[in-house]
Amino acid sequence: MSKVSVLVVDDASFIRDLVKKCLRNYFPGIRIEDAVNGKKAQAILAREAFDLVLCDWEMPEMSGLELLTWCREQDNLKTMPFVMVTSRGDKENVVQAIQAGVSGYVSKPFTNEQLLTKVKQALNKVGKLDTLMNSAPTKMNSAFGNDSLSALTGGKAAVAAPAAAPVNPFAKPVAAAPAPAAAPSRGLLNSPPVKAPGAASAAPAGGRGQGQLRLSSGTQPCVIKALSLKEALLVVKRTDILPQVLESAVLDLEQGDNAETARLNGYLHAIVAHEQKPDSDWLQLTFRFVDKDAQKLDYISRLIARGTAQKHFVPGA
Repeated sequence: MSKVSVLVVDDASFIRDLVKKCLRNYFPGIRIEDAVNGKKAQAILAREAFDLVLCDWEMPEMSGLELLTWCREQDNLKTMPFVMVTSRGDKENVVQAIQAGVSGYVSKPFTNEQLLTKVKQALNKVGKLDTLMNSAPTKMNSAFGNDSLSALTGGKAAVAAPAAAPVNPFAKPVAAAPAPAAAPSRGLLNSPPVKAPGAASAAPAGGRGQGQLRLSSGTQPCVIKALSLKEALLVVKRTDILPQVLESAVLDLEQGDNAETARLNGYLHAIVAHEQKPDSDWLQLTFRFVDKDAQKLDYISRLIARGTAQKHFVPGA
């Protein structure tokens, strides 16, 4: 019996690995190829057939929307399932993708269950789901709040559980966490140093040094304490559901006077308590960027330049 084949297209290797691991855990018999942008994917699709494409929207050289449009112009690709996996979840973007012929839409950040649901729906429409399901699925442990960590480590409790210990910012290791005073060396935005109590009402999106952090558990305001080309240091209010190390996320920032939103894809690299006390109401998150899109990198560079005009900034610090 022939395998079901999937092409994963995303300029961020972290996202590609996340998607591939999730699919292979649940469908051991699946065949997966990947591409770093639409242009590379176009070349692959021109020489071999796939049952499904999972594609990012914003990529260098050729965007996901451009690739989708090209696919629908090819006689052999007109009916191929094509699912957008993107941080562009606004209504106008969804409508634009539907008009171009998209089969499904997954908004970043996503859970394993959300991704698998869209994959099953897309393959079921073209009669490929039964073929895929004949491969005995590996049971995924949905009890883990950290779907990214679960996917990247195979969804095994024995592997994922140890990583959860350092995530708890209210245990004894909090005292050894880096002091917030060290942040200025990373390049602060043009705003005074953030103090957690003052950030309580923090953060409608678009304020200087403020934004919206989107996690699979929900969206919340955040204050941007520091920014480099690699990562952002964020302060968020503690909620009932704690964020997790390696959890994928999206940081939304408004650009300029026209209020266009820049959506920066990434993952949580480190989590500590903002205040050195066990009942801290604030968390300090290190958000690592994964986008390779030149426009997004340029936008981050301009933010840094604007915010550090009077401060020394060490690139990549």
